[in-house]
Amino acid sequence: MARHRILIVNSPYYAHISDELEQGAREALDASDDECEVETIMVPGAFEVPGAIAMAADSAKYDGYIALGCVIRGETTHYDYVCGESARGLMFLSTDRRLAIGYGIVTVENEAQALARAERTQKNKGKDAAIACLEMLKLRKKFVR
Repeated sequence: MARHRILIVNSPYYAHISDELEQGAREALDASDDECEVETIMVPGAFEVPGAIAMAADSAKYDGYIALGCVIRGETTHYDYVCGESARGLMFLSTDRRLAIGYGIVTVENEAQALARAERTQKNKGKDAAIACLEMLKLRKKFVR
């Protein structure tokens, strides 16, 4: 059984959705065979999630990270920039800094799609993000010395 310090970075722009994602992530961590010490921080939006993870990584306090939030398409191209740049930032941290990150930022056309992905009784993407983080921690332990 491994012991992990996990930071959840939650963007509560759509709080009812991000709260559900976080509950799914926490339940998955609690149910895992690993012992996880979990802390949550809030950031203003999905765009700020990679920056917060980068700052937290510099502290060396955490083993893994779970990125949570929701971006719903609006009437402008803002959606495309927020989705693309937050995903790109997280991928950079994962590949260049070798951080174990579970990606749980849902990017959808409308609130109904967001709820279907976030709710624990449906797709439970918070759970998926937590499991991805734990799996990446295992891989990093195997490959990174």
